[in-house]
Amino acid sequence: MLEMMKYYTYEEPPMKFSTYYKLDKGRQYEICQELLNKGRIVEILAYCIMPTHIHLILSQLKEDGISLYMKNLLNSYTRYFNTKTKRKGPLWQGRFKSVLIKTDEQLLHLTRYIHLNPTSEDLVEKPEDWPYSSYNEYLRNSEEPLCNFSKYLNIEPKTYKEFVESRKDYQKRLSEIKHLLLE
Repeated sequence: MLEMMKYYTYEEPPMKFSTYYKLDKGRQYEICQELLNKGRIVEILAYCIMPTHIHLILSQLKEDGISLYMKNLLNSYTRYFNTKTKRKGPLWQGRFKSVLIKTDEQLLHLTRYIHLNPTSEDLVEKPEDWPYSSYNEYLRNSEEPLCNFSKYLNIEPKTYKEFVESRKDYQKRLSEIKHLLLE
C-alpha cells in the first residue's frame, strides 16, 4: 500500500501499479525518474493505514488531483485485494470523505489525531510502534519518507512527539466513548 500511495501521487503514471510492481528494481527506478519530470498531482502530508480504513492528509497540486489520486489508489488496492483473496466486488464503503483544512493549527491537530489512531484502537501502545503511519517520518526516524510536510509545518521532532503524546490518553478515552455511543 505504501508504494502504491507514492506511485499514484504522480501525474499520469504510465501503467497500472500491478504491472509496475512486477518490474525489476532498475526499471522501477527508471519509471520513477520519468514520473518526476511529469510532476505530482498531490503531496502526502500525513497518513495512517488502519486495518479497515486509511487516513490521509493531502495537498492538491493539480486541479481535481485529490479526486484522481483517491480514485487511482482505492481502485488499484481493491483490484489487488480482490485478486489476492479471490473475492469480487467493492472493498470500500461509499466515497472518500474530504475536509478542507483552513489553518496551520487545524493541520497540526489533525496530524496528531491521525498519528494517535493506532493507539486509540489498541493496536499498539506507542504511536511510533505502528509501521503504517507517517508518525516516524515526523520524528525523523524514517529512511524512506513518503510525506512532504516540512513546507506546511515547521515542527521539531521532540516538540512534535510531546505534542502528540500529550493527548494520547484523552484521544483513547474519546475513542472508547464514541464506541459506547454507537452501541
